Amino acid sequence: MSYKNILVISTSYRSGGNSDTLADAFIKGVQERGNLVTKMNLKDQDIHFCKGCLVCQNKKSCVIQDDGNEIVEKMKNSDVIVFATPIYFYEMSGQMKTLLDRTNPLFEDDYQFRDIYLLTTSADEDESSMNGAILGLEGWIKCFDGVSLKGVVKGVGIDQYGDIEKHTHILKEAYLMGKSIA
Repeated sequence: MSYKNILVISTSYRSGGNSDTLADAFIKGVQERGNLVTKMNLKDQDIHFCKGCLVCQNKKSCVIQDDGNEIVEKMKNSDVIVFATPIYFYEMSGQMKTLLDRTNPLFEDDYQFRDIYLLTTSADEDESSMNGAILGLEGWIKCFDGVSLKGVVKGVGIDQYGDIEKHTHILKEAYLMGKSIA
């Protein structure tokens, strides 16, 4: 049986927070399908802002020496990348945006990933509260040939720490999405 190498990047700074728990539900589905999965929590990483120097366009690596380089390398060698983010002010977390900016070395590189998934949680009840994050991620995806957004879980009405547990249908949606990756 062939399998996919899947990288799940949890961008929340709250361990066991709502979007992090959503990522774990996705991972459970991935594992049950028999795919390989690695989860990275950005809260445990030291990632600095892109300096915009564009040295990476020539030498294929970033001049900033931090954990961002290791994450970008893991992204490069993954078949599927999954981002889990809380929605802050109708947009992805700042940690996620900082990481996306640091992926500039991948632009001209031989990246393996083709499928991107987004798992979101928001206090707002309206699914449109995720549109800014989706639009931002789609803008990043457009920079990579052959890459597309394959699925989005919109966890709305999830305000307080642990509220995701009350929304079993959203957890199930994430689980089934993870299990569907073939």
